[in-house]
Amino acid sequence: MGKLFEDFSLGLFFWQAILFIALILLLKKFAWKPILDSVNEREEGIKNALDSAEKAKLEMQNLQADNQKLLKEARAERESMLKEARDIKNKMIEDAKGEAQDQANKMISQAQAAIESEKKAAMAELKNHVAGLSLEIAEKVVRTELSNKNKQLELVETMLGEKSLNEA
Repeated sequence: MGKLFEDFSLGLFFWQAILFIALILLLKKFAWKPILDSVNEREEGIKNALDSAEKAKLEMQNLQADNQKLLKEARAERESMLKEARDIKNKMIEDAKGEAQDQANKMISQAQAAIESEKKAAMAELKNHVAGLSLEIAEKVVRTELSNKNKQLELVETMLGEKSLNEA
């Protein structure tokens, strides 16, 4: 080190310092600025890429939320349609049952009316038949009763007696 201080020259030091400062200024102007600009540009690119990735992530989350919402709505609509279809089916079944019941009641009432009509016709026919038989029997009884003259007089007196009782 001693030799270094012995060989020291102030002029050489001054020129070396000026050259060094000039070199630094040249490097700053021509090398560091493009390097720093390139580094800043790259940093901006990375920052933009990260921002884009974050936006894409948020957009993806929004899309997933929308998809979930749409899926939920579709499920609710499907359930609503199935419930409506079941209600329509049950209503159709109930309507068919009611219509069948009405038809059955109508057929039963028609059958009852037919039975009643047949019953009345049979009763009328039976009355006519009984009336005919009664007339035949009465005729035979009257013939046997009226064949004898004493019995005829007795019958006339009985009828006159009943007639006078009914008027009194």
